[in-house]
Amino acid sequence: MKIKHFTLFATLLFVVEAIFAQIPAGYYNTATGTGAALKTQLYNIIKGHTSVSYDQLWTSYYTTDRKADGKIWDIYTDNCVFTYSSSQCGNYNNVCDCYNREHSFPKSWFNDASPMVSDIFHIYPTDGKVNGMRSNFPYGNVAASGTAWGNGKLGACVFPGYSGTVFEPSNEYKGDLARTYFYMATRYENVIAGWENNDANGDAMLDGNSYPCFEPWALALLISWHELDPVSQKEIDRNNAIYSSVQHNRNPYIDHPEWVSAVWRAPVAVTSVVVNSAGDVTSIATPAGTLQMSATVAPANATNQNVTWLTIPGTGSANITNTGLLTAVTNGDVTVKATANDGSGVFGTKIITISNQVVSVDSYQNSSNISFYPNPVENTLTIDMSATSSLPSLVWISDVTGKIIFQTAPTASKLDIDMTNVNKGIYFLNLNSAQNKITYKLVR
Repeated sequence: MKIKHFTLFATLLFVVEAIFAQIPAGYYNTATGTGAALKTQLYNIIKGHTSVSYDQLWTSYYTTDRKADGKIWDIYTDNCVFTYSSSQCGNYNNVCDCYNREHSFPKSWFNDASPMVSDIFHIYPTDGKVNGMRSNFPYGNVAASGTAWGNGKLGACVFPGYSGTVFEPSNEYKGDLARTYFYMATRYENVIAGWENNDANGDAMLDGNSYPCFEPWALALLISWHELDPVSQKEIDRNNAIYSSVQHNRNPYIDHPEWVSAVWRAPVAVTSVVVNSAGDVTSIATPAGTLQMSATVAPANATNQNVTWLTIPGTGSANITNTGLLTAVTNGDVTVKATANDGSGVFGTKIITISNQVVSVDSYQNSSNISFYPNPVENTLTIDMSATSSLPSLVWISDVTGKIIFQTAPTASKLDIDMTNVNKGIYFLNLNSAQNKITYKLVR
């Protein structure tokens, strides 16, 4: 009888939780901008959360961080068997002794202040020993020689831009933690600018402002982790549980992963291209001919900005250097592309066509002009290309084996794709034009 009663209770609990397992209607209606404006809009949506006590988190974990088998979910080891309540730290000597409450965004970075100190979105149950070894070091990528703790590593950072000591979690949870940091930067945008000097390790990641909040290397790292590890069902379930039973706010970057790019990946664009002089164009047809090109990039303070020059496939062949020196056109007309890159992704380009000894420069739309949602996909995937000057010639979705499950030549600026009968998994959205191919990762 006890088993039957427990089964009935578990079933009812599942039904109650399922009622809340979705984004509330209209919750994000005011989130319409991009960049810093969108971040502020999201702040205004999620800032009024219910603050619980730090002690209350032990109880909240029963709802937010239990696995299907009833054990506690530890994202630092993921192989220890922790029983809710009875495995709480306490003292520990070894990995898997007990679990405690880990401020993934260390509390010393914000001087233990409330409500951050008990915000469950960034406070995960983790192995006590590994938590202690992580200390308040930043997250980062560690060389293979780093010291292993649980499924993570501690050692010198090998991600470009920082070489101090960092902790690297397993790949499976890097996206979880990146989206947690984006949540913290958004929920506390009114105070985060003052945290930079509270702690040296915090200073390594924080930039002393409300936008973009993070040092350039840290922002590039978090974006790369976000893209490496898409939103999982675990994150969705935790987000729903926190909203329904703990804080009554949400992490928008779990609900809308595309907003990471919309907020923090403001396009770096090639705004102009200069050719040394029209008179030199005639010499380009000979192997000895040269044509010097330069590009202006915006914004002027774009992080690690650089411009590379590429020939477009299918046009005349040429040798080209990254300084914009075009030489030895050997097969008629040639088209080259100036590409601006901020160190973490391609954001903008311009096309330079040398045809019949005439140089022309045309804007080329970049990936920031295309949006798609939701991701993870529920029943319908919407692709919005209304900000582009011309539509892609082909749009298709493929699975991880390369099998195409959807394909179309778009004739309208918005596509609604029915994904109801598509199996759960990882897919790739591809958009193709004459000059470029853009690929996005999708989660179904």
